[in-house]
Amino acid sequence: MCGINGILSKSIKNIDSVHTDLSRMNSEIVHRGPDQDGFFVHNSKHFSVGMAMRRLSIIDLSTGKQPISNEDNSITIVFNGEIYNYQNLKKSLEQEGVVFHTTSDTEVILKLYEKYGIESFSMLDGMFAFSIYDNNIKKVYIARDFFGEKPLYYTEDGDKIIWASELKSIVSILDHTPKLSKTGLSLYFQLTYIPAPYTIYDSIQKLEANHYMEINAENFSIQTIAFNQAFSKDIASNISFKDAKKETHDLVVESVGSRSVADVPLGTFLSGGVDSSIVSWALANQSNNKIDTFSIGFDKKSFDESDKSRTVAKLINSNHHEFIISAEDLKDNVHSILLNFDEPFADSSSLPTYLVANKTRQHVKVALTGDGGDEVFGGYNKYYIGKLNTKYSSMVPEKVHNTLRSISEPFLTTKDDKRGLRFKVKRLLHAINYQGEFYYNIISLAYQPDELKLFLQDAVLDISSLDYYKNKVGKNPESLTDFRIIDKILSLEGDMLVKVDRTSMLTSLESRAPFLNKKLWNFTSQLPESYLMKGWDKKFLLKESFKQYFPENFLDKSKKGFGVPVGDWLREHLSKELKSYIEPGFLKAQKIFKPDEIIDLVQNHLSGKQDNTFRVWTFYCFQKWYKNIYQPNMEY
Repeated sequence: MCGINGILSKSIKNIDSVHTDLSRMNSEIVHRGPDQDGFFVHNSKHFSVGMAMRRLSIIDLSTGKQPISNEDNSITIVFNGEIYNYQNLKKSLEQEGVVFHTTSDTEVILKLYEKYGIESFSMLDGMFAFSIYDNNIKKVYIARDFFGEKPLYYTEDGDKIIWASELKSIVSILDHTPKLSKTGLSLYFQLTYIPAPYTIYDSIQKLEANHYMEINAENFSIQTIAFNQAFSKDIASNISFKDAKKETHDLVVESVGSRSVADVPLGTFLSGGVDSSIVSWALANQSNNKIDTFSIGFDKKSFDESDKSRTVAKLINSNHHEFIISAEDLKDNVHSILLNFDEPFADSSSLPTYLVANKTRQHVKVALTGDGGDEVFGGYNKYYIGKLNTKYSSMVPEKVHNTLRSISEPFLTTKDDKRGLRFKVKRLLHAINYQGEFYYNIISLAYQPDELKLFLQDAVLDISSLDYYKNKVGKNPESLTDFRIIDKILSLEGDMLVKVDRTSMLTSLESRAPFLNKKLWNFTSQLPESYLMKGWDKKFLLKESFKQYFPENFLDKSKKGFGVPVGDWLREHLSKELKSYIEPGFLKAQKIFKPDEIIDLVQNHLSGKQDNTFRVWTFYCFQKWYKNIYQPNMEY
């Protein structure tokens, strides 16, 4: 696990100059790789290319130093991530006469590319972002994994192309602060995050998951191409549920095994939910010694579920570490956690995720997580709403719905961040859509498109910001499969995996997600949808495959998720800072918000007149980021 950086320049640069820029970029991501750094710089007749990395040593502690080059030094790689099938790939290459000099997965990627070229990228099972310079053909290849677990940003800046694991590295060597992206801004205020290929900056992009870039170093042409995964389609459409259960069981256990290979101590995040409980059980079942499990609870009981994790820990006989947190624990960390994302990011569960990662890192260097289980097996509550929308809109005329929504609004208004029944009914009514795009309303957690017009000034508003993804999906979402594909492209890549990567890497902890396995995704995507969601029973297949290992009905217990009472915190210890962000002078200087509307929204929340947690928290996170980047010394 590492962080990578790279620069390709049209002009021949002094090697020391390139090294200086790379060193500056590396210094921004020491947390991603505190163990080692490494550099590669090459001058050609018409260009200079440099690559660098920071390393967190997990596999091959003694000989895994990067960058790594082939025998004649014509091909060089820097790599961030883990390749879980590297041992099988290495064995196949050795049978064909390929010689290895290390036991690292990095060298396997290099030798695989040397033999098979870009076709090798789809052979990799893992989480990765890497760049390869091939001097034989004067090209740079930059690749990102199937789900987008590892980040990769890039920009064209004058006569340079720059790429990096984190935005801060790129910004650190620019001679200007990039301008805001209208599309990125509008996506953020709808979704609470910004998915690839956009960022908050107009001139910087994210490489999409399951894509690679081919850069011709001689003419600077760039192509971005999706991997051809060549998934097998041999799963019978009439596969029995019994056989699907067995295959699910075996694939999950196999995936946990492949993701537990490490030369350092390893444990699991255990929330007590279905996914983390199954991962923890599978790891414990394959381990000769007690495993370490880690969980957190909240002092606010309506958000605390630590009793569930204790049940599983006792069942699997783990060394369980439990941490109860309060607002006090976060006071000193909110600033560093939120700003480490380098762009606005309003998933409040990032706060406890960081704390559990930070505590976990004191005991182990690698943690397995349950991330991806909901997308792979159909486990989100929002999938219910997708089914409800179809039934509701076929029975209730649109005019009647609009009247019902208007009449019910005062009765569904809440004053406290409890997220109970009234909150859920209100969310449902706001998500209902008669034009076939209701699922995009469901995933717009902060501001609906019509609300954006109320709060954002026209000059910064992109009302069609989601069109790129709608065109990518190609049709209005109707089925569970459609919902899962949208989530893979948007919320998994842009939110869930960003949250886990940045918070864990901030503590120098490597997180691995066994459910994010291409074979699992391919398998479940070919099954009858009723296997994944039977009636209103979410994640049915997964639970049925593992229920025999847990107390009766344990896997059917509802789970709140990693929620945090930020709505209360905004009224309490964060209120002074929040109020500074609605100062008229600040808002006027920004030229982003409609001042009267945004001030009313915030004041209604602060006074307790109306709970606007999601929208105000999204505003707060943006303003914190904005002030840090554009106006760090301005006071009001």
